[in-house]
Amino acid sequence: MQKLKNSELLLSYIREGRAMTQREKLWLIVSLSIPSILAQISATVMFFIDASMVGHLGAKASAAIGLVETTGWLMGGLGSAANMGFSVQVAHFIGANDMEAARRVLRQSIVCCMIWALVISITALCISPYLPYWLGGNEEIAHDASLYFAIFGFSGIFFQMEGLAGSMLKCSGNMKIPSMLNIGMCVMDVVFNYLFIYILGMGVMGAAVGTGLAMLVTACAMMYFLLVRSDMLSLFRGYGGTGAGGTGVRGYGGTEVRGYENSPSAESNLAPPRHRTPAPPRSFRPTSDVVSTAVKIGAPMGLQHLLMGGAYIVSTMIVAPLGTIAMAAHSLAITVESLCYMPGYGIAEAATTLVGQGIGAGQRLLTRSFARMSVALGIGVMTLMGVLMWIFAPELMALMSPVEEVIALGTQVLRIEAWAEPMFAAAIVCNGVFIGAGDTIIPAIMSLGSMWAVRLTMAATLAPKFGLKGVWTAMAIELLFRGSIFLTRLFKGNWAEKLKLK
Repeated sequence: MQKLKNSELLLSYIREGRAMTQREKLWLIVSLSIPSILAQISATVMFFIDASMVGHLGAKASAAIGLVETTGWLMGGLGSAANMGFSVQVAHFIGANDMEAARRVLRQSIVCCMIWALVISITALCISPYLPYWLGGNEEIAHDASLYFAIFGFSGIFFQMEGLAGSMLKCSGNMKIPSMLNIGMCVMDVVFNYLFIYILGMGVMGAAVGTGLAMLVTACAMMYFLLVRSDMLSLFRGYGGTGAGGTGVRGYGGTEVRGYENSPSAESNLAPPRHRTPAPPRSFRPTSDVVSTAVKIGAPMGLQHLLMGGAYIVSTMIVAPLGTIAMAAHSLAITVESLCYMPGYGIAEAATTLVGQGIGAGQRLLTRSFARMSVALGIGVMTLMGVLMWIFAPELMALMSPVEEVIALGTQVLRIEAWAEPMFAAAIVCNGVFIGAGDTIIPAIMSLGSMWAVRLTMAATLAPKFGLKGVWTAMAIELLFRGSIFLTRLFKGNWAEKLKLK
C-alpha cells in the first residue's frame, strides 16, 4: 500500500496547483482535523470539569454561571469574528504563495484586534453589576454571576490574542501547535480552578480566575509560536520579499502583486499608483485596504454573533423563570452536549483552511471537493457522537451534578437534542467552508433567521406548557432546519463565486 504523504507536503500541492487523489484529499482533511478536534474536545472537557467542580458547590453556583454564560459566548463570538476577518485574508495569500502580503495582514491584525478586545472587555466590566438582573436572575445568584462575568470579561483580552494567533497558525496549515497549546490550557485550567475554587475557597469567582490565568499563559505561548517560530508568518526571522522566487505572485482575488509590502490589497490593485497610501515597510499601522477587507469578512460574522448571542440570552431569559433546577440542568446539559459538536468545529476549522488556500491558489474543482468531503466527514462523526450522547446521557449528567432532579431533567433534554446532531454538523462545517471562501453575509442571515424565527418563537411557545423539555425540543427542530438550508447552499448556492474568475 502506498504510504500517505504528510499534511505539509499535501498543502504545498494546493499552492503549486498539483493534482491530488481522493485518498490524499481525505487524508489531508483528516490530518488537519484531528489536532483541531482534539483541541476542541479538550476545551470542552475543560468546561466540563469546570462545570462539574462548580456543580458540586450546589445548584445555585451552577445557575449563577449558567445565567451569564451565554453573554460570555457573545463576547467570544465578537472576538472570533474580528480574528477571522484577518486570518481568512492570510489563508488566501498563503494559497497564492504571497507570504509577504500574509505577514502584512498579520501585523495590522494585531493592532486592530487588540483595540477591539479592549473595547469588549471595558464594556463587559461596565455592565457586569447589572447583567444578572437584566437576564432575570434573582438575588441568590446575582452576586456570584456578576463577579464571574466581570473577571471573565477582563480575560477577554487574553482570549482575543490567543484566538488570533491560533487562527493565523491554523490558516497557515499548522494545526498541531494551536491544538497542543489548547490542550495545555485545559490542563492548566483544571489545576488553577482546583486551586482557586477549593484550596483558596473562592467558589464561583475562583472558576473565572483560574480560566483567565490559563488563557493568559496560553495566549503568550501562542503568540510566541506565531511571531517567532512560524515558518510562514514569523515577524522576527529574516525573510525575503514576496512568495516563491520573490517575484510577482497572485494576490487576493487573483490579481498579480509585486513588492506587496508597499501595495494595497487585491481589491484595490486596479487603482492607479498615485491613489495608493502604502504603509511603511513592515509597519503595524492599519491601512484601509486590509481593514476594509477584514470588515467585509468579519462584520457579517460579528453581527451574526451579536444577534445569535442575543438569541442565546433571550433563550436564557425564557429558561430562567422555570426555576433554579431548570436553569442548572439547562446550563450543565449545554456543557455535556458540547462534547458532541466540538468535533464538528474541529473539522470546520480544517475546511476553512483548505477552502481558503484553495481559493487563493485558484483551484476550483479541488476547493469544491474539499468542501463536500469535509461536510460529509463532519456529519458522520457527529452522528456517532449523538448516538453516544443518547446512550450515556444519565452518566454524563451524574458527573456534572449530584442533584437527582438536575440529572433527570438534563438526561431528558440531552436525548431530545441527540436527534439533531447530524444536521447540526452540516450547519457547522458548511459555515466553516463559507468562511474560508470569504462568504459570510448570506450564511449569517440564514443562521439568524433560523434562530430568531424558528428556535426562539417555538421555545417561547412551548416553555410555559412543557418547561425545559419544550425549550430543547425547539432547539432540536431549529438545528434540523438550519442544517438543511446550509446543505442547500453548499450544493446549489454561489458561495464559491470567486472561483469562477480563476
